[in-house]
This record gives sequence, C-alpha cells and structure tokens, in this order.
Amino acid sequence: MDRHIAFEHLHNFRDLGGYRTADGAVVRRRTLYRADSLGKLRGPDRDRFLELGIGTVIDLRYPWEIAAKGRVPEAERFHYVNLSIEHRPYDQAEIDPDIDPWRYLADRFAEVAEDGTQEIRQVLETIAEAPGPAVFHCTSGKDRTGLIAAFVLTVLGVPEEQILADFALTELATERLAADWRAANPGRVMKWPSYGRAPAVVMELVLADLDARHGSVHGYLKDRVGLSDRTAEQLRARLLTSAA
Repeated sequence: MDRHIAFEHLHNFRDLGGYRTADGAVVRRRTLYRADSLGKLRGPDRDRFLELGIGTVIDLRYPWEIAAKGRVPEAERFHYVNLSIEHRPYDQAEIDPDIDPWRYLADRFAEVAEDGTQEIRQVLETIAEAPGPAVFHCTSGKDRTGLIAAFVLTVLGVPEEQILADFALTELATERLAADWRAANPGRVMKWPSYGRAPAVVMELVLADLDARHGSVHGYLKDRVGLSDRTAEQLRARLLTSAA
C-alpha cells in the first residue's frame, strides 16, 4: 500500500497502519500517523489534515525549532504535546562527506536513545492513551520520527524487515526535503550530499546497537525507557486488529 498521504507543503506524512505482525495481526490504518513538520500546514493542506480526524499531536522537536518554524496551526484544538527526545543537536547539512554517514547517523540515534528515555516513554504513553487518531512528527519526519516509529512497531510485534522498510520510505521524500532546506538556507552550501536520505541500513545499525547493549529492543524499552507492561498492552489493544 502507498502510505504517503499527499500534501502540497508536507512531504513525509504517512499512515503507520497496514503492517502485519509476526503472529498475524495487522496495524490499524488511519489511527497513527508519522510526519514532517506540521508547522508547514496552511490552506488546503490544513483542511486535508483536519479531514483525518486527528486529535493528538506529538511534536518531537526542540522548543527552539518550534519557535523558529511554528507548530501545528490552532494547536489548542488538539491534545498537543511537545516532547523533545533529542538532547544533543547537530546539523546534518554539515556532516563530513568523507566519513561513513550511515554509521554517523546511527551513532546520533544512539545518543537520542540514551538521552531521551523519559521523553520516549512519554511519547509511547501518549500514543497508547490517545482516544482517537494521533500523529507524531519532527522536522523532516525522518530520524526522531523514524526512531519512535521503530519503537512502536517493535512493541506491536512487527518483524524487523518491515520496520526497516518503513524507515526507508523517507527516501521517496528526500528530494523535496532537500529542496526545502535549500529554500530555507539560500546563503549556505550543503556540505553533505546525502541530506534527507534514510536508507534502511541506518535503522538496521540502530536496532543492532540496541540489541548489543540491552539484549533486545524490547529489553531496551522495558529496562532503560521504563515502558510498562500496561502501556505495551494498551498500544497493542489500540493499534492492532485481526482484520486486514
């Protein structure tokens, strides 16, 4: 299925539903979405967004990013929460093109996984407790958003192969994300030519790192993040269905 939902100014808005778990259940469609910055919503895009019936918006960006780029319009009409899971900012446009970029990105993900445990737990709890459709997003809907998506799908029992494939779907939006960066930074040169890329190998490295450090991704979520059995069961009850 095509998970991308078309917007004029958003490039990476996707339905997380439709994946099948190892035991044959299916992630519900039109229930949980992942996205790039909702601060870009305006005009017909805003109307399209409202048609989805989303009631909960989880913004994963730094407060200074929100101040610069804006949050979802009319945030007061939603259950809006800002949970900045990343604590050590870095500039992807400045990545040294002579280093292994995928290992570099995986190491930045590892920092998020270690620094942002409290916020990650709160994100998962907010998704579990949302009474209706919800969306989580960062700036490009790629890294921070991709990490949360991987954690949600892991809790639901989706096989790693599909988790990697979901992460890599950002590659369909890379060209437009890079164009947005150039438009927003007319006086800069993009040092890293792969800006906006999200190959599956990055998430493969991230999950392998968590396996090595914590025994498994489930072990990381339980022991390091503090995800309770109750919240994990809430996520499964809310987001899984036996029907395709």
